[in-house]
Amino acid sequence: MIRWHLARMMGEHKMRISDVIRETGLKRNTLTLMYKETAQKVDLDALDKLCELFDCEVRELLEHVPGAHDARKH
Repeated sequence: MIRWHLARMMGEHKMRISDVIRETGLKRNTLTLMYKETAQKVDLDALDKLCELFDCEVRELLEHVPGAHDARKH
């Protein structure tokens, strides 16, 4: 399972979704899916913009959790 850490990163930077939209130009739906960890695919441009905004590496936004089952699919 892939875990998103966007909500944590936004909290650490005291940002709301509207702040991230304004800073990155990403669409609200895209960010909401990432924030709620329900995104099924990742746009590399979006990931790049988030890394630029939070001055972080991809591994700080996404985490692979081996063997974890995604309860949303059951």
